[in-house]
Formats: sequence, C-alpha cells, structure tokens
Amino acid sequence: MLSNVAVLAFDGVAPFELGVLHEAWGSDRSDEGLPVLDFAVCAPGGRPVTTEAGFGITVEHDLGRAEEADLIAVPAGGGADVPDCVLDTLRAGHERGARILSLCTGAFVLGEAGLLDGRSCTTHWRHSDELARRFPLARVEPEVLYVDDDRVLTSAGTAAGIDACLYLWRQEFGAAAASTVARRMVVPPQRAGGQAQYIRTPVPDCDAETLGPLLVWMTTHLDEQHTVESLARDASMSPRTFARRFRAETGTTPHAWITSQRVLRAEELLETTDQSVDRIAEEVGFGTAAMLRHHFTKARSVSPQQYRRTFSSLDQRRVS
Repeated sequence: MLSNVAVLAFDGVAPFELGVLHEAWGSDRSDEGLPVLDFAVCAPGGRPVTTEAGFGITVEHDLGRAEEADLIAVPAGGGADVPDCVLDTLRAGHERGARILSLCTGAFVLGEAGLLDGRSCTTHWRHSDELARRFPLARVEPEVLYVDDDRVLTSAGTAAGIDACLYLWRQEFGAAAASTVARRMVVPPQRAGGQAQYIRTPVPDCDAETLGPLLVWMTTHLDEQHTVESLARDASMSPRTFARRFRAETGTTPHAWITSQRVLRAEELLETTDQSVDRIAEEVGFGTAAMLRHHFTKARSVSPQQYRRTFSSLDQRRVS
C-alpha cells in the first residue's frame, strides 16, 4: 500500500505541477478519514532549485530520500539537462518496485531514464510528437489524459496531472477516498470519456452556456431512466441542440456520461455498504445485476464482486 511519496525537483521545475503533487499527496486529510502520507520534495544534494517562473525554492531533502519511497514523482519542467543522479534515482526506484509518476513534460525525464522504452505513455499534446521522436521505443498516446503501464504513470498537460493523481488514489485507496480528495480539490473525481487509465476525450474549452445544474441533478437521480429527449426538455432545448451542447461541454454523450457516473456511484456503494449487487444495480440506475456487471467490468476491467473483495476491507479509509 502506498504510504511514502518523494517528488524529484531540479532546476527549471514547473511550480504548478509541483504544487499539484503536494496538494494530491502532501496534504493532511486525516480529518476526513484519509491516510496521511509521508511526503517530501528532494533535489540533487538537497540544494535549492530554480523554477521555470524565475523564483527559487528551498529543498530539505537530497535524492537519498527517494530510496524509501513507494511513489517517485516528476513534475513538469527541467529542460533537456537532467542530472544523471536524477535518472539513476528513477531507474533504481522502478527496479525495486516503486511506482513512477510524471506530470506533463516530466515524461521526457522518464524517457531519458529509459523508463518509457516499450511502454505506452503520454505528455502534453503540444509535445507528444517530440516525445515520440526523441524516444522511438516509447508508444506515445497523444489523445489520452494519462496512461498507466507497468508501474509507470504518465499524464498529459496541466490539469491532467490532477486526473492521474486521482486515478492513483482510486487504485490504492478506493473510489470513496479518491472522491474525497477530488471534493477537497474542487474537481471531478474522474473526467468522463473512457476507462480509468485511458480517458480518450479530454473536456474541451467551450463558450456554450453551462449545463452544470442539470449535471448535478442527474447525479442525484441516477436511479431514474434518462433519454436525450427527456433531458432536452428539462434544459429547454431541442434534442439535437441538447446533444450538441452536451458533447461540447462534457466531451462525451449523455449516455456515456451518466453511465460513468453510475459506475462511480456503484464503486462507492460496493466499498461502503453490504448491499447486494442487485440492490446496487437498482440504486444506481442499471436496473439489473447483469447490466451492472457489464458496464462495471467494461469500465474497470474487474467485476463488481472482485472490486468489493479488493476494497471492502478498507473501513479505516472510508468516508461518509
């Protein structure tokens, strides 16, 4: 179980992604029943480092701190001159079984360490062609928000780093814990568009009027059956206009969006209740256990029963 996190910082680090890693792994959320992780930022020699924004930061730990970490994370930035000691730290960490996580252009650091060879990976869409050119043995997936391949997790630009961290929270501590972290960060626990580690439709920028209130209403009425026609009436739009607006604002279709929300709610009920799969299927709107198993297995690659066996013992990490 993940309990110890080390973030590697060196000259040119991006402060936003560094902040994301602290918010995701270094914040104390014990008041909501979540585990407190041993978190540290470390740098070569434990020396201060400069950021790409022009200011410096003081770092308490040297790279030796990463030798005991379960998760070693690399923020964006750093340019092309990655210290050899940083690359050695990443290689040694992965070899001993630690998870490796990069945010945005931090994937280039993993590439320099040889950790992308033969693996699927991603980075910011503006840099995906360069990543593929520089590391031809890597399988670059430019259309996804993040990729998890053999304990090497890479994320796309900026906000996708949050998505990747929430995915890892879900993998390690369950859906309820990930939802709690997301709620504190005021972000969705999982953006719609596909399976957990291969979300293929990033939410696009959109000038359309928000459907936020309707989406909130839908999440509180998952047990009801919804159609494009009924939702369009609630939004005072024609079905065609509603479908177009919905995709523009969420990046997916109404059916796919509500299916993903039902799976998320099913996860929480499987973790936090002893309700039968049949009862959960009714409560989240799938109707039958067979339909729940179909959608849950398609989205999570495990059956509801397998998921419950994995996470139902995490009572100490659950939240109401």
